[in-house]
Amino acid sequence: MEVTDTDAINIRSVIEYQLAAFKKDDAQGAFAFASPAIQAQFGTPGNFMQMVKTSYPAVYRPRSVFFENITTIQGNITQPVLLLAPDGVPLRALYFMEKQPNHIWRINGCFLVSLESK
Repeated sequence: MEVTDTDAINIRSVIEYQLAAFKKDDAQGAFAFASPAIQAQFGTPGNFMQMVKTSYPAVYRPRSVFFENITTIQGNITQPVLLLAPDGVPLRALYFMEKQPNHIWRINGCFLVSLESK
C-alpha cells in the first residue's frame, strides 16, 4: 500500500493524540485511537488503559518522543517512534497502523524493541 504525505501526517497525528490522551489519563480518548480489533480485544477503555500502564510504561509516560520514517513490516504500515521510557531506557515503538473503511487511521498494535546493545 502506498502511504501518501497526507497519510503520514494523519498517522503521526493519531499516535500523538493517543500519547496526549495517555498523559491526561484519558482512557476513553486513548481507546478511541485503537483499531476495532484492539477495542474488541480489550473491551473497555479502562481495560485498555490498565494494560498500557502495566505493560507499556514507555508509551504511557514517555520522557521524549521522536518519529522516524514510516515503513512496512510484514505487510503492515508501521510508524517507528523512538521513546525514552520513564526510567531513561531508550526504546523503539513500532506502531502497526490500519486504515479504516472511512479512511481514518487507527493503531492496530504496538511493539517495543530495545535499542540497548547486548
